[in-house]
Amino acid sequence: MRVQQVVLKSPQLAPGVLSPLADGQPNLVTVFASVDYFADEAFQTVLRRTFPSAVLIGCSTAGEISADGVTDSTCIVTAACLEKTRIKSAVTTLKGMDDSQAAGARIGEALAAPGLKAVLVFGPGVEINGSALVEGIAGKVGDTVPITGGLAGDGGAFTRTFTLGPDGVGDRTVVAIGLSGDALRFGHGSFGGWEPFGPARKVTKAVGNVLYELDGEPALEIYKRYLGDLAADLPASGLLFPFAMLGDDHSAVGLIRTILGIDETAGSLTLAGAIDPKGYLKLMHASTDSLVNGAEAAAEAAAAMMREEGMSLAILVSCVGRKLVMGGRVDDEVEAVADVLGNGTVLTGFYSYGEISPFTPGSVCQLHNQTMTITCIGEQ
Repeated sequence: MRVQQVVLKSPQLAPGVLSPLADGQPNLVTVFASVDYFADEAFQTVLRRTFPSAVLIGCSTAGEISADGVTDSTCIVTAACLEKTRIKSAVTTLKGMDDSQAAGARIGEALAAPGLKAVLVFGPGVEINGSALVEGIAGKVGDTVPITGGLAGDGGAFTRTFTLGPDGVGDRTVVAIGLSGDALRFGHGSFGGWEPFGPARKVTKAVGNVLYELDGEPALEIYKRYLGDLAADLPASGLLFPFAMLGDDHSAVGLIRTILGIDETAGSLTLAGAIDPKGYLKLMHASTDSLVNGAEAAAEAAAAMMREEGMSLAILVSCVGRKLVMGGRVDDEVEAVADVLGNGTVLTGFYSYGEISPFTPGSVCQLHNQTMTITCIGEQ
């Protein structure tokens, strides 16, 4: 396996800047960039011309991750040549939030095949039910096939995101690849680092990923009381205070949900994934140190699954809420991951509106929020 990477500072490319990547004859190229790059038709044309035979996949971001750390308004192009692994791509149009599970089923059906080892998927970051998307894919490929990836970002605006797939760039498309072959090494890890606070509140009205009431009161009203002055900056300020999902006995179930939108008229909160309409929720907060420790734990889990050493590609998908909490220390979590994975691993990735991964090896794939999720790809 060979991996090369270029960090671009502008959509207006200097001649030949991507040529060194093409010289390696890659069959998989990941692209994570701010929305400006995906909105530029000329940039899209250069990508297609430079890598005519490679599978292109990626999305817009709320911050980009590379071996150099965390940047904004850049583009991370990473070209990999998997010499012994088969790569199949799939794409579908998301017709609306209610189409999320069906869209996942369409992706899963396109990729399902004997010998499928893993699925990597990226979806829009707005107007989507990420957990339903994952359920749809898993329903077709089976619970034993790990699904990883994330939801696109747009710099924290929560307005319009983009994905890149075989049909080019779209703002309503879900893109994915299926990986197969006995030589594939595939590792994943996902961990948060957030701590719950305040009382557990009963979900008294919720439909899918829209939360209407907590303890019989409008959810938005309760949430605004907690945020105080920060409520004026919703939905973006909601990234600082996600919800922990709790079971009937108020114990954590290992899932966090962040806010993607609000409806003042309905008094509701739109979350990145579905919640239990009969469960409980509790607010969460975090410190930089706890988040960095969480990123390190995710890297250790992914590294343990890779076993053999050798060149590999690590795709880091971290929630934009973590970036806001860490501020100027945001590079710390990427450095923690790099220290665990070592010099033989090339890092790429982005800050997202939702992260997709099994919580532990062999467990059911889930949509996570506020986590660092790591996907490692290599070959024996």
